[in-house]
Amino acid sequence: MKIPVSNVNYPNWRPVNVKFHVPAEFQKLQEIAKNLWWVWNSEAVELFQEMNPELWSQVGENPVVFLQKLTSEQYAKLGQNAEFMARMDSVYKKFGAYMAAKPNTAVPSVAYFSMEYGLTDILKIYSGGLGVLAGDYLKEASDCNVDMIAVGFLYRYGYVTQSLSMNGEQIAVYDAQQFETLPIEQCFEPDGTPATISVAYPGRDIYANLWRVHVGRVDLILLDTDTTLNNEGDRTITYQLYGGDNEHRLKQEIMLGIGGIAALKKLGIEKDVYHCNEGHAAFLNVQRLIDLMKNQGLSFNEAKEVVRASGLFTTHTPVPAGHDKFDEGLFQGYMSGFAKELGLEWSDFMNMGREVPGDLTEKFSVTVFACNTCQEVNGVSWLHGRVSQNMFKRIWEGYFPEESHVSWVTNGVHYPTWSAPEWKRLHEKAFGHEFLSDQSNTKYWEQIYNVPDEEIWETRKALKEKLVRYIKSKFKIQWLKSQNDPSRIVSVLEKINPEALTIGFGRRFATYKRAHLLFTDLERLSRIVNNPKYPVQFIFTGKAHPADGGGQRLIQNIIEISRRPEFLGKIIFLENYDMALAKRLISGVDIWLNTPTRPLEASGTSGEKAEMNGVLNFSVLDGWWYEGYREGAGWALTDKRTYQNQAHQDQLDAATIYNMLENEIVPLYFANNSKGYSPEWVQYIKNSFAQIAPIYTTKRMLDDYIDRFYAKQAKRANVLKADNFAKAKAIVAWKEKVASVWDSIEILSSTNVGEIQTEAGKKISLETVVDVKDASLLDSFGVELVTTVTEEGVDKFFSVRELNLTKKAGTVLTFNLEFVAKEAGAYKSAFRLYPKSADLPHRQDFCFVRWF
Repeated sequence: MKIPVSNVNYPNWRPVNVKFHVPAEFQKLQEIAKNLWWVWNSEAVELFQEMNPELWSQVGENPVVFLQKLTSEQYAKLGQNAEFMARMDSVYKKFGAYMAAKPNTAVPSVAYFSMEYGLTDILKIYSGGLGVLAGDYLKEASDCNVDMIAVGFLYRYGYVTQSLSMNGEQIAVYDAQQFETLPIEQCFEPDGTPATISVAYPGRDIYANLWRVHVGRVDLILLDTDTTLNNEGDRTITYQLYGGDNEHRLKQEIMLGIGGIAALKKLGIEKDVYHCNEGHAAFLNVQRLIDLMKNQGLSFNEAKEVVRASGLFTTHTPVPAGHDKFDEGLFQGYMSGFAKELGLEWSDFMNMGREVPGDLTEKFSVTVFACNTCQEVNGVSWLHGRVSQNMFKRIWEGYFPEESHVSWVTNGVHYPTWSAPEWKRLHEKAFGHEFLSDQSNTKYWEQIYNVPDEEIWETRKALKEKLVRYIKSKFKIQWLKSQNDPSRIVSVLEKINPEALTIGFGRRFATYKRAHLLFTDLERLSRIVNNPKYPVQFIFTGKAHPADGGGQRLIQNIIEISRRPEFLGKIIFLENYDMALAKRLISGVDIWLNTPTRPLEASGTSGEKAEMNGVLNFSVLDGWWYEGYREGAGWALTDKRTYQNQAHQDQLDAATIYNMLENEIVPLYFANNSKGYSPEWVQYIKNSFAQIAPIYTTKRMLDDYIDRFYAKQAKRANVLKADNFAKAKAIVAWKEKVASVWDSIEILSSTNVGEIQTEAGKKISLETVVDVKDASLLDSFGVELVTTVTEEGVDKFFSVRELNLTKKAGTVLTFNLEFVAKEAGAYKSAFRLYPKSADLPHRQDFCFVRWF
């Protein structure tokens, strides 16, 4: 017998979890670790860190893992430290008092849906600004004691982790999350089996496990399709955030919206208002409609009236191409069953996602569907609200963008999360203990002017030095791993200068963000950064989407430039931009630079985070900075375009940046007094805190959502639902009656506004007579005179005047208007007939318009 070289089988490795039992006296810390309250409470973070700083860093500041990794000896030693134990009890008492507060019943309850949430780096269910904004919002809702539940996905691999090759190419890494190491808990049925929901997909049901994240007083419910109940392909639905093709995205959005409502039903949760954060979750309204029809016996129109009343849609995307759309063939394969449950013809269901119903060339847009099934729509800054009004104008033909109900709430940031502990302590000392519960009150922030300049400067200096130490310790290891030249790495680290004016740029590397702008004139840039008297350094960071080749090339180009001798240590790129790195940067640099193409920045919140840390903004007047900029508290590039050619505009903007750096910013920073700092710069910091920071907190943002939307919508929805939905049924009956006669309405006579010739200051009299064909609808119509003015070849909205109903005769209505023309000029005017009812929330709610 010939003996083989080897005979080895492969082991069937099985997971074995060995858990350490945390001693009883430290169970308080276990309880805190499982609630993300600790993330934004510095005392809790510092408590964990003090227990074992090295281990805390090694486990990525994950308290769940941290408490398991501590040894019995370490616990015993801590237990003998009376001072530590007293501080632990104090933090736990604070946590207990926080959690004991009951929800504020004066504020409507809210269900909040989002594809991503940036709460902490250890829970990788976010990619960037949209997710971090959603995470900040949940934290603020918790602090303000709003009765809110949130719904999202628990991703197995989350979003891309970025590393860089030796030549600066972005390498996308997807690290699997180990759910048992995260501050989450799985939901179970009363019999102890995992709680699951199912959603109908073509030919099968797809299941999702449910997980709960405690975000202070707010719970976040996460759906996870990585279960053996599903086939291998369906398990991947919640593998990656923004991964896969268009069909994969559709499968995700069906699960998030329809599965999300199923999850709330499973848990017995119902809220007053349903807030859809971006269009990804828009299908939640499909399931809400089905449930109302099945459970309450409502017609589709009646159910839609109720769903719309309590639905709010927030859009974050300022360009049409950024909104998800699906081909009809693909879409019908997945959604035809839901259309049947709604009792709709397929064409009618498709039309709910088309800007122009009946246009067979249009794909189904989840954004349009959200607009059609939510009473209220908002952008995320004043300027973005205006952009959205224009972008969605085709949905409500008959009204000009300026008349649109689309509104705005400017994004904010969660102060306790993003303000460095050093600033929080200074602010509490200067503003008082009541400040945190009323952060958007400018009167508190104005007290910053009473703080000595030296104290402001020393705080800024300490945070910059902390950033430099962080870069030198963390990124030295990363740069060596990418096999860079060790001597060059040492040279870079030695040249990082804590005395230099440090300018940060951190964001997603999409081409419209124009990260390349600073490198338009390298010779001039070299002179700026190599001035021995006034040293300047730039720190860049950011990820490009794995499918965005243009963004990845931008990163590679910046890295190549940073390795040139004249820029070594002066231009630095830090890889894997995440929340931990963001906290260091937005508190450690002196200036936060932002250079988007106008008007493509919906809001932007990184600059707002910088505001909370005395870091000054230098940005294009776009997004939040369009309304936030104050002279003497930062710098701005104009919002006006000089050139239509973008390359020429980029060159002009770059030259403006260089000029402002050379002539304004750098001299101001280095205008040092005898104490070694610039009093003028400190005054800018104080102005920034007093005049800008309070307006851009999530406290103000949440208050705006409550005042502008939640309170009004909940009140109207309750009216519609009362007495077995009597008001909803009455409104639908009225709408159906108006719709039935609309096409037969006759304009019997009307003043020909096109023949009017008059002078400014003279009275104009107009009359129109309309036969509405139904005597029960005599108070159901209004007529307006709409006037436009031509600017640059485009007819723009100028004014609207409502005519008075002066006579009723049978089904014939007479409308009259007298007014004085105050401004001379060439105008265009037309009459507009529309349905009129005090029960409508706004005109676009029932968008019937007849021009004549």
